[in-house]
Amino acid sequence: MFYKLLCILLSLACLAGAAQAQSPDIASLDRQRILLAADAALAEAPVTITAFSSPRSSGGAHDFYSEGDYWWPDPAHPGGPYIQRDGLTNPDNFVAHRRALVGFSVQVPALVAAWKISGEPRYAQHAAAHLRAWFIDPATRLNPNLQYAQAISGKTTGRGIGIIDTVHLVEVARAIEVLQASDVLSAEEQGQIKRWFTDYLQWLTTSKNGQEERDAKNNHGSCWLLQVAAFAHLTGDQQLLAYARERFKTVLLPTQLATDGSLPLELKRTKPYGYALFDLEALAALCQILSTPEDNLWTYATPDGRGMAKAVAWMVPYIRDKGKWPLQPDVMYDKEWPMRQTSLLFAGRALGKPDYLTLWASLPADSAVEEVIRNFFIRQPVLW
Repeated sequence: MFYKLLCILLSLACLAGAAQAQSPDIASLDRQRILLAADAALAEAPVTITAFSSPRSSGGAHDFYSEGDYWWPDPAHPGGPYIQRDGLTNPDNFVAHRRALVGFSVQVPALVAAWKISGEPRYAQHAAAHLRAWFIDPATRLNPNLQYAQAISGKTTGRGIGIIDTVHLVEVARAIEVLQASDVLSAEEQGQIKRWFTDYLQWLTTSKNGQEERDAKNNHGSCWLLQVAAFAHLTGDQQLLAYARERFKTVLLPTQLATDGSLPLELKRTKPYGYALFDLEALAALCQILSTPEDNLWTYATPDGRGMAKAVAWMVPYIRDKGKWPLQPDVMYDKEWPMRQTSLLFAGRALGKPDYLTLWASLPADSAVEEVIRNFFIRQPVLW
């Protein structure tokens, strides 16, 4: 009897050890980098889009404006409509609003992460100041739409494709949820912030631009749904969360994944490696936000076998050894990837894959390259 009990206890200890191995202590692992980022953010006053303007924008001071990345002046028709050069970013684009938004999305999660691991009120207080500036203060707040995002000179004042610019608010929304455990925002302020996201959700789901982005077949469709899921989770919109789960299963998986788990719509681009990683990040974050014990998107598969477990398994060998990548190198920033992809962390936890977690921990967590920062939108995994 004693021997059997001892075996049971040893088995439970082994299982507990395995579970611990599959759940890295992110607060300890990231403590130094979190506090360094948060201390730097403490020195930065909130700056919103109202601090910058472009004469090419058709919107007002509170309207986000950006220009299509891969659109250039036509040498054959100077002053005429721009032409596309896929994968090659035009350095003369107006990017001040995008930089402000990305900066906000770096600072607030870092501050909230620092408050979470340290308990020091100054971090939460400064995060709240940023949130008030972007979502509440009438003088500086952002209008809850992206009507003028990714405009193209001579062609359009804004496109649905521009909605991808607010994928950076996904981790901000997560940080707001974590910050609710503090007292730095009043109930009224929390309500105002959630109303902003409710209004933005209304625009995302009903506007012409929003519906065009919803129906995009590649990473743009993924990032649209990710935003809907993240913002609906923050606002408690159960109807939209249910819609997002169903769309993930019936639209994203069948149209974006091949039966072998690859992402063919990303692989045909001029930056296939970076785009595959980017789309996988969005799909993994969707699973992280939307999965429930009754509806686990990590283990769900379509009748012909398309699912997230297979998608991550397809990409992992090329994250572990990029030299095995079977396609051409990316035309820009090829050497900058991979980063510490949260698809590895989320999948490693959900699917019980300790090798994914080990690989995740071995990769660089931060980059000084603007393009990488812009395309690496979950930076504080301790919040998740």
